[in-house]
Amino acid sequence: MDFDYAHYALTEGGRKVQDEVTSPSRKAYIQGLGQILNMNRTRILAFRNKPQPQALLSTSSIHSVSSSDPHQPVKPRRYIPQTCEKTLDLPDIADDFYLNLLDWSSANVLAVALGHTVYLRNASTDLTYELVTVDEEEGPVTCVNWTQDGKSLAVGLHNSEVQLWDSSDGRLIRTLKRGHQSRVGSLAWNNHILTTGGMDGRVINNDVRIRSPIVATYVGHTEEVCGLKWSASGRQLASGGNDSVVHVWDLSSNSTRRQWLHRFQQHRASVKALAWCPFQSSLLATGGGGRDQTIKFWNTLTGACLNSVDTGSQVCSLLWSKNERELLSSHGYTQNQLTLWKYPSLVKMAQLTGHTSRVLYMAQSPDGCTVASAAPAPDETLMFWNVFGVPGTVKKPVPKVAPKPFSNWNHIR
Repeated sequence: MDFDYAHYALTEGGRKVQDEVTSPSRKAYIQGLGQILNMNRTRILAFRNKPQPQALLSTSSIHSVSSSDPHQPVKPRRYIPQTCEKTLDLPDIADDFYLNLLDWSSANVLAVALGHTVYLRNASTDLTYELVTVDEEEGPVTCVNWTQDGKSLAVGLHNSEVQLWDSSDGRLIRTLKRGHQSRVGSLAWNNHILTTGGMDGRVINNDVRIRSPIVATYVGHTEEVCGLKWSASGRQLASGGNDSVVHVWDLSSNSTRRQWLHRFQQHRASVKALAWCPFQSSLLATGGGGRDQTIKFWNTLTGACLNSVDTGSQVCSLLWSKNERELLSSHGYTQNQLTLWKYPSLVKMAQLTGHTSRVLYMAQSPDGCTVASAAPAPDETLMFWNVFGVPGTVKKPVPKVAPKPFSNWNHIR
């Protein structure tokens, strides 16, 4: 790096000074000159020189420097309350892992089935009223699910029928019959298509606009279908069953008796918990029951299992955050907790306890911030948690707009 010095070191600098012609003062002079010229170094390139103390930066100073950069702001850690904000009584809510008795509409109305009765609670006004009480030979109610516009509610019954109700005036719109041979435990809306899953293992698409509603039947489960979820695009349907199998079905299939797109058999217990990721359309999370206790993540384009985490307890329900890359799971034996996971690291961000029996049912508010969880006897309570943020402070990410071609150029040369 310094050719003049290198030449000197190889020629004149290597010669010994004669003691008889060099006085002590002369030696001191040469030594001082050598230090000034850096002649006392043993190598030209020093790759491991120790940094000066003043050049060291602490972790806090690094964060302060990076936070001062407007292009790289440091995101503050979000506060997650460890206690619920509200608790309501739920007498006689069924203790049945395979049912789906709680749903929250886009109009901010919570529907819950208690025995033969369906109650509606307006979360904006805190008013609760009864929607319907079915007859003894029809009930009890086995599942509820809102339409995407939040105006109508589908109610599945123990006698294999499904009722459609207008929530605004409490009017029965129609009843779907002869689709299943036993109780209907799961429901999922996809625009005008209502998908039903029964104890007979059948998954049926019903077009509620036409007189003969059954337009497709998915055959693949050998036991009760306890979980149904349509993807955000409405092109893929996930179904989970008591046979420990998860199927992914493609809506674009032309036949009425359709074959599955993917069949996942890695779980070792019933799969009720299903959740499509809001920020990655092909990502599906599934949770297994008591003998499995795992949450698995699937790529539904390739059918690959991306990851699996052992939760240590029965997985009853799954909900993705609408605002962050987080997943909430509710559990049964033995802690009856709600666990918040960071994705994709799967680090536990929080563990919420309060229920005294397994948390079979969960629903998410339309703003994506609040979660309602329900547990059967001896608990019999409905709890509300601000687990995904406080309303009004969460900002949804602005979608990126694709730039126009050559938008960076003022002219083309």
